[in-house]
Amino acid sequence: MQEKIIILDFGSQTTQLIGRRVRELDTYCEIVPYNKFPKEDPSVKGVILSGSPFSVYDDAAFKVNMEEIWGKYPILGICYGAQFISYVNGGKVEPAGTREYGRAHLASLDSGNILFKGVRNNSQVWMSHGDTITAIPDNFKIIASTDKVAIAAYEVTDAKVWGVQFHPEVFHTEDGTQILKNFVVDVCGCKQDWSPASFIESTVAELKAQLGDDKVVLGLSGGVDSSVAAVLLHKAIGGNLTCIFVDHGMLRKNEYANVLNDYKCLGLNVIGVDASEKFFSELAGVSEPEAKRKIIGKGFIDVFDVEAHKIKDVKWLAQGTIYPDCIESLSITGTVIKSHHNVGGLPEKMNLKLCEPLRLLFKDEVRRVGRELGMPEHLIKRHPFPGPGLAVRILGDITPEKVRILQDADDIFIQGLRDWDLYDQVWQAGVILLPVQSVGVMGDERTYERAVALRAVTSTDAMTADWAHLPYEFLGKVSNDIINKVKGVNRVTYDISSKPPATIEWE
Repeated sequence: MQEKIIILDFGSQTTQLIGRRVRELDTYCEIVPYNKFPKEDPSVKGVILSGSPFSVYDDAAFKVNMEEIWGKYPILGICYGAQFISYVNGGKVEPAGTREYGRAHLASLDSGNILFKGVRNNSQVWMSHGDTITAIPDNFKIIASTDKVAIAAYEVTDAKVWGVQFHPEVFHTEDGTQILKNFVVDVCGCKQDWSPASFIESTVAELKAQLGDDKVVLGLSGGVDSSVAAVLLHKAIGGNLTCIFVDHGMLRKNEYANVLNDYKCLGLNVIGVDASEKFFSELAGVSEPEAKRKIIGKGFIDVFDVEAHKIKDVKWLAQGTIYPDCIESLSITGTVIKSHHNVGGLPEKMNLKLCEPLRLLFKDEVRRVGRELGMPEHLIKRHPFPGPGLAVRILGDITPEKVRILQDADDIFIQGLRDWDLYDQVWQAGVILLPVQSVGVMGDERTYERAVALRAVTSTDAMTADWAHLPYEFLGKVSNDIINKVKGVNRVTYDISSKPPATIEWE
């Protein structure tokens, strides 16, 4: 049985980062809602309590029954998690006066404490809280302070429990990975045996046991996730897998033909369906982003359903759903960020059981698994692309002409990134067609045409992202090429927003 760390999610925006950092330590972990701790699971080696947007003293604050875990597992509380542990044991948590946010340094720390083994004096940490622990119970001991936060970290002297008011999971905490390693490996005793090879071995065995001789149908998008899911399933069940690739008309330029050729080379059984006319008709006049997503999602289900019913005796629907899809679609606070294209709908309509072999992996882990499976590098390194395609990169209603303009502009941008050896330095890139027109001059004539925005970001998991600092010479070349070669565009801008507060896509 795969040993694991359980991360109890109290709604922090960085909970997934905790999971990624633990996975980077070659240790399996699962993120579960704060009130869904898996009782009597012998594979659990330790528990981490995440941050939260709430204050521990709020009536609406998420609360966990600590008796379920106290004394049974090592525990690490992060930010709200640390405050909650102290608060429920009789400590004081109060408003900080001014919000403690950003870089700080561990002005003092107990370097002999197991949690801080290998952590440097004055190490930089990242704070993000409006409350602070002002007093701890008698059996708690302060093990780190900053110049502004007296109780930056503590240890419970009679239990394997620690709390830190900073965020070891974020990049700006310089020794954060070391702190998490100290907890996961030295305190919890995890063996660090989680790897792509071990995932493939165990998942293929599980798929064989789960699916038997049943037939499975999978919806391919051309992206990394569904492609890796298909190859993994093919390794497990071979010819019992049939893949369906639906062209909704809003793919990248020439992508439909290129992707079908890629899949043929992988030996997959793929049915291609050009349903672009149907989607253009149903999207006519619709400009609201979530409405567009839902129309495309429903349309995909309808087309997929028709094609899947042509295959006899199908019992399972496979999808390339990954961990962020599951968590981001409905956050722990119950607020939908945006609906994901491959979460929900199909299994109920088709009366099929759902198979999601990648649902516990982050994007970078999916790529590692793809490489381990021997997939070609150009498929592995493909940038993420939204399920609704260019429909969510056209602000406003959708028309074939707008798609044509955006496909041409996007093709120039993406090919330019490849030609300048910048493609692999960027997590995701694309062009946005803006719902504005601007005045320009071409030759001796005044023009009044469309503006586009270039978007390129760097990231590791899409939960946070920074705008890519692309060379001015490159941006200038791409801008000139788009304006000169794409009929209907006379202005190019570059989006320099980061996530948060912006999102990667505009819709």
